[in-house]
This record gives sequence, C-alpha cells and structure tokens, in this order.
Amino acid sequence: MHVLILGAGFSGSAIAKAFLPLAQSVTGTTRSQDKLEGLRALGVDALVYDGATISPELAAAMKRTTHLIQSIAPGREGDPMMRPETPSLAGLMPSLQWAAYLSTVGVYGDHGGAWVTEETSLEPVSARSVERVAAEKAWLAFGQDSNIPVAVLRLSGIYGPGRNAFCNLEAGTARRLIKPNQVFNRIRVEDIAGAALFLAEKSIGGIFNVTDDEPAPPQDVVAEAARLMGVSPPPEIPFETAELSPMARSFYGENKRVSNARLRDLGFVFRFPDYRISLAELWAGGQWRG
Repeated sequence: MHVLILGAGFSGSAIAKAFLPLAQSVTGTTRSQDKLEGLRALGVDALVYDGATISPELAAAMKRTTHLIQSIAPGREGDPMMRPETPSLAGLMPSLQWAAYLSTVGVYGDHGGAWVTEETSLEPVSARSVERVAAEKAWLAFGQDSNIPVAVLRLSGIYGPGRNAFCNLEAGTARRLIKPNQVFNRIRVEDIAGAALFLAEKSIGGIFNVTDDEPAPPQDVVAEAARLMGVSPPPEIPFETAELSPMARSFYGENKRVSNARLRDLGFVFRFPDYRISLAELWAGGQWRG
C-alpha cells in the first residue's frame, strides 16, 4: 500500500503514524516548509503542497498512490482536488484503490440536542460547513463514477496529545461556559487514525460519523481535567454574558448528539470511547502536552 495524506496536520500526522507499519510508503503534504522536518521525523515522505501547484515530486507520489486521505479543507473555490483547473484524479492517481475525505459533523447543523446519524438531513449553518457538504458530494460522486470506495469521515471536535483541556488549564485559557442542555461531540485523534486504517484495510466506502460514545457538556470535560490535575476548575460563566469571538459563539449555535453506531456495527473498536477514559490515559501517560 502506498499512502498519500493531503494535509498532514494534527489528524493527518496521526493517520500517518497508524499507516506507517503497514505501508510501503507514506507521503504527507503540508503548506509550511517549517513542518517538513517534523513529518520526516515520523518517517513520512513530506512534501509542500499549497492546494494549487502540484510539484513533480508530488505528482510522482500521486502516481503510485493506492490509498488517499484528503484532509485539506475546501475554500470558496471548492476542494483542491475537485476544482475544474485541477487535472483529473484518474489521471493523477491511476493506481488508486481507496480514498477517504475528512469532513465534519458540522454538516448536520443544529438539531436541538437530538441524536443524528449518517442518514439525518444536512442543515449546515456556517459557510465552512456548506463548503464541506459540497466537497463531500464531489468525493462521493468521484467514487461512484470511478468504482473506487470513498469513505467520508465526519469528524467531531478533535483533541489529543498537545491539544486538550489540560493544555488549556495550564495556559489559563480554559473556560466553563454554561449553556443549559448544550452538548458537544468529540473524538480523540488516535481514534480518527484507527478508523481510517480500519476502513482502508477493508476497502470500505460510504459516510461514517467518527465520534466517541458520549456527547457531553463542554464544562464537564474541563471539570474532569481539573480534577485529574488536582487544580480548581475555572469559574462557571453564563453563556449569555460571556465574551466570545463570532466563531466560538457559532459553535454554541449548534446542538446535537452524533451517533457512531454505523462504524461500531462494522466492528471498529474505539480506544477512547468517552472523554473520561481518554483524559485519564492522557494524564497518566504524561503525554498530554504532546
């Protein structure tokens, strides 16, 4: 298996680690020259890709790619691989056998705290989620037209080593905003990697929610992290009076409980099925800082 990860950032790097023991090659792209060495230290063939210009080195990697993970967010012009000016995927990747597109549970929009599944209607609120819906459709259409399994992974709030409530508490940026009945969905980054590998090995396509078992109020996660650290949690702040950026406030405008039953029913086992198990492991192992 020759793996290409377009956008090997926080999630993409974790995916690379999961595939490395099994793959003949793993290539990952980044927009920044500064991040090349970090990827290479993992054992990844790291290349710069700005989402527009395909270098000769990247073209060569694409030509041998059998398994693709697309993690670059779309813009107003759409997904970088699906734009009219981009050469066809069939031409760029003639050996492709399976692909994954990393999307977001934001495509569901607000469902008033109700449970949602992959069959739930999409009601995206933000412009970025509207762009994700369009990208999902393009990737699924490509899969259907080319007879290649394409997995759309709808990811919830991503956290893991170096990006978690412990880091926020240490930095003094953690907050306990109280909005009655509000829940968020979250996923440990290693479980994203595990899900991608699970689906790739079985050549499974389709739409999958990648999220843990327990949607929970965000203030509960902060309180649990503070308990494990042995520090006092930050004071509770009513949502209505909190000073928030427009983007932060927009997250609280969506309330839903996202089901992972489809992925579980295939036999995937989450390493971190809820935030308590995950935070305890991060703290006990000492790798919470990354």
